[in-house]
Amino acid sequence: MSKDIQFEFRREDVAKATRLIIVGFLLLALLLLGSRSMYTVQPNEQAVVLRFGKYSTTAEPGLHFCIPFVDEVMTADMRERTVRMPFGLSDDRPTGKYNEEEVLMLTGDLNAAAVEWTVQWRVAEPRQYLFTFHDSYEEQDKYLQDIIVIVGRTVMNRLVGDYSIDEVLTGKRNEIREQALEATQNMLDKYECGIRITDLQLQRVTPPEQVKASFAAVNEAVQTRDKLENEANKEKNTLLPKARADRDKAIREAEGYSARRRSEVKGEIDALMAQYEQYAKAPEETRQRLYLESMEKVMSAVKNKTIIDSDLQQLLPLLNLNEGGR
Repeated sequence: MSKDIQFEFRREDVAKATRLIIVGFLLLALLLLGSRSMYTVQPNEQAVVLRFGKYSTTAEPGLHFCIPFVDEVMTADMRERTVRMPFGLSDDRPTGKYNEEEVLMLTGDLNAAAVEWTVQWRVAEPRQYLFTFHDSYEEQDKYLQDIIVIVGRTVMNRLVGDYSIDEVLTGKRNEIREQALEATQNMLDKYECGIRITDLQLQRVTPPEQVKASFAAVNEAVQTRDKLENEANKEKNTLLPKARADRDKAIREAEGYSARRRSEVKGEIDALMAQYEQYAKAPEETRQRLYLESMEKVMSAVKNKTIIDSDLQQLLPLLNLNEGGR
């Protein structure tokens, strides 16, 4: 009788233990389902949700829900990153330690220039970023940076080849930078990489080491030329206002003299015209009056005057021997 009671107790313990195990498994399954049905996207990330392996949606930062074991969540880092060009991912290279042939580029006038620049980029379209050039999820960042390096080198070599060495080293650097940024972005857009070039900066553009001394001498000559030009412009800016003032003064004096002479000539013409009108009315009287007035002006200036009779045959009253002899 005691054995039967003991057996019944053992069966009850086994049943309780079984129920506890089942409950535990159910709780564990619920916890697992609950954890798989929620995911968190960090502030610097965006998530791409795949449903049955096909793109479903893009999730912004925050807490989100998904279908467990059906949806797959892949995150993309949206932070801005920098690539050193033309070296790419060789960040272990000490600063300034490189083979110069790696940075030399041929210019449009068949010279060479050492060009280094940096490209700053970030993910703009997570879907394209994760799947267009998908190799492995862990190596995706490195894989796309390799693409940026290849595209950046291609674009910069082409642009530097369109300019002379002087333009690359001096006045056209900003123009080359802007064109390189636009051309790099356009090429990446054609590849649908899903990334955006936020900035491109030319860090170092110098002549090769072998000719650097000659370029320094040329730059010094250019600076001397600019200095002389500035001095000449300063002198010109000083002298030009004075010359303009003298010119304006001379023009005003000439205009005043011209106006005065015109007035005088007009007065003379008016006087002559008045005389002519009087002359036309009485020619003989006017001629005689003009003659007398003229003689008055002439004779008034002569101190000693000798009046000779018009009938006098000779100037001196001498005996005319010719007539007497005849």
